[in-house]
Amino acid sequence: MTVDPVPIARYAALLAHPTRTAICLALIDGRAWTSGELARHVGVAPSTASEHLTSLVSAGVLSEVRQGRHRYVRLAPEAGQLIENLASTAGVVMSAPTSLRSGRVATDLLFARTCYDHIAGRLGVALLDALVAHGLLLLSVGASLTSDGEVWLKSVAPGTDLSVGRRPVVRPCLDWTERRPHLGGLAGSLLRTAFVDRGWVLQRPRERGLTVSSAGEHGLAELLDIDVQSLRAGAVSTL
Repeated sequence: MTVDPVPIARYAALLAHPTRTAICLALIDGRAWTSGELARHVGVAPSTASEHLTSLVSAGVLSEVRQGRHRYVRLAPEAGQLIENLASTAGVVMSAPTSLRSGRVATDLLFARTCYDHIAGRLGVALLDALVAHGLLLLSVGASLTSDGEVWLKSVAPGTDLSVGRRPVVRPCLDWTERRPHLGGLAGSLLRTAFVDRGWVLQRPRERGLTVSSAGEHGLAELLDIDVQSLRAGAVSTL
């Protein structure tokens, strides 16, 4: 089979620009930002940000949503996976905190954060490990839920139909801080939504870091034997 290398090279060149990479990293949690917000975040002129966004939207890296006078953009799921993998391959690590707030944010990101629409960080890795340990997920050949795993997921996220859509049910997503996979795919998205709906997982506005409530600590311990306090302590000791 002959593969045309030109489209791949063009796509890679698009992400090779530092400003466009910074924009993608800002959008990695799956939320939508305006052009002005992104310009301020990455430190460029609004006109410069707009040019970069147009290129990224045209290439399918970002999707665009218009609401009234505002133009919002968000990262496409496949692009989010690619950005996380590139960060891990490039050896990107968390920078040392320079203030009390930045220390708190860095700890939050190490402990638990969003990766597009699923949970990453120590909690995301622990979630995948727990599913494997309980016989709900197989990683021997690719990644797939066991029959017990499908029943379990439907009990945690009622109304789930795993046959709908083209998105993989399970996708190990390489975690850029833990250097091990966390749970991505449809299952990862469903569990994050279920945990948020139950009040187990909380997220501050405009931040990727996640926190786990006391109800969440108890619930995750009962559901999958996950020790949240140990995971949180491990994130703090890493810094």
